[in-house]
Amino acid sequence: MHIGIFDSGFGGLTIFKSIRARLPQYDYVYLGDNARTPYGSRSFDAIFRFTRECLEELFARDCKLVVIACNTASAKALRTIQQKVLPVEHPDRKVLGIIRPSAEALSHHPRTRSVALWGTEGTVKSQSFALELEKLAPGLGLIQKACPLLVPMVEAGELDGAGIDHYIAKYWRETVALAVSEANTPGSAGTGISTTGTAVDPGSLSPERDRIGALLLACTHYPLLLPRIRAIVPPEVDILVQGDIVAPSLADYLSRHPEVESLLSRNRTQRFLTTDQTEGFDRLSEVFLGHPVISEKIAI
Repeated sequence: MHIGIFDSGFGGLTIFKSIRARLPQYDYVYLGDNARTPYGSRSFDAIFRFTRECLEELFARDCKLVVIACNTASAKALRTIQQKVLPVEHPDRKVLGIIRPSAEALSHHPRTRSVALWGTEGTVKSQSFALELEKLAPGLGLIQKACPLLVPMVEAGELDGAGIDHYIAKYWRETVALAVSEANTPGSAGTGISTTGTAVDPGSLSPERDRIGALLLACTHYPLLLPRIRAIVPPEVDILVQGDIVAPSLADYLSRHPEVESLLSRNRTQRFLTTDQTEGFDRLSEVFLGHPVISEKIAI
C-alpha cells in the first residue's frame, strides 16, 4: 500500500517534497488534477466532485492513506469525505487534510494575539481556518487575505523580480490594513476577507494587542516565493510554511496508528500522475522539486 498525495495542480508538490524528505522510506503516488485547476474559484459541488474522483483514482492505485495537499479541497471537501464517503464506501482507507495541522501551528504561536494567512479566494471564503482556530485558540485574531495573482505568477516562472515584489508588498500592506480595520471594529473576530486595501504603515499596529506575529502561507504555491516574501514582510513576523507543518504531523499520525503504518510499502518509489499534458507538468514539477520528473497522463 502506498501513500497518495493529491492536489488540484502543482502546489501540492511543496507538501510532497517535505513529506518525502521526512519519510523517505515509503512509496508515494502524486496526483495533480491539472486539467481542472485552479480549484480556488470553483463551487463547493465542483470541488467535492473533483476531489472525490481523484481520491477514487488513488484508492484504485493501492493508496491506503491519502493526504489532500490542497487547501481549497481540504476546506471544501475533506470533512464530507471523512464523515460520509469513507465510512460507507472505503472504511479501510484514510484521508487527511492540511488545514487542521496548519491551524494548530498558528494556535501555538506564543508572541501575539493576531496572526494572518495568505491563501486563494476559495480557502479564505470557506472560513475553514477561522472555524478551526475558534476551537483551538478562541482569543486569537485571524487576518485572512486572498492573494489571487501569486499562483499564476508562480506557474509562469516569475519567482523574483520587480513584478512579484510589487504584489507581495501590495498584499502585505492590505493585510496590515485589514488588521488595523479589524482592531478598530468593536466585536471583531479578526476573520476579515478582502481583496482590496490601502497602504498602511505596519508600525501603526499596536505591539501588544494587534501586531501580526505570524503569517501562514496557506497556499501550496507560495513557498516558492518564500525568499521574496521573507525579504518584504517585516523580520519580526514569523512565516509558516505548510510543508514544514504537515510532514511532522503525518509522521506523528503514523506513529500513533501502527495499524495503518504497518500496511505501507517501503521501496522508496515515487510516481507522478497528471490529468493534463505531461510536458508542462514535468517542466513545472522540476521547478517545485528541484529534480527531473517523468509523469503519466491519466483520464478521470
